[in-house]
Amino acid sequence: MFQLTANDFVLTLAGIVLFLGVISFIVGLFILAFKITTGDFSKISSQSAKLMSKGLTDDVSDLIGNASSLLESLTQMSKTRAGVGMFLIIVSFVLFIVAYYLVSRIL
Repeated sequence: MFQLTANDFVLTLAGIVLFLGVISFIVGLFILAFKITTGDFSKISSQSAKLMSKGLTDDVSDLIGNASSLLESLTQMSKTRAGVGMFLIIVSFVLFIVAYYLVSRIL
């Protein structure tokens, strides 16, 4: 059977933690880079702008209020996605530090 020493186990654990950190960093960057470029976001924004202009010409105040709340929720959605991306990047740096600590304890 295959024998695993304590140093080998810690080094394997550090490699796995480093791999998870790299994956987390890449996913966080991907979320930050493409947070507003979705087609649905731009389509909803353009439709709500048309809805607001129609509400102004027809003097319908409820329609304008609903369209403004829709735009506000879209803005909040983009902020939330940016927050998730930053959280993943922070988690990746914590994982990098843990991996470095594990490797430095071996040597």
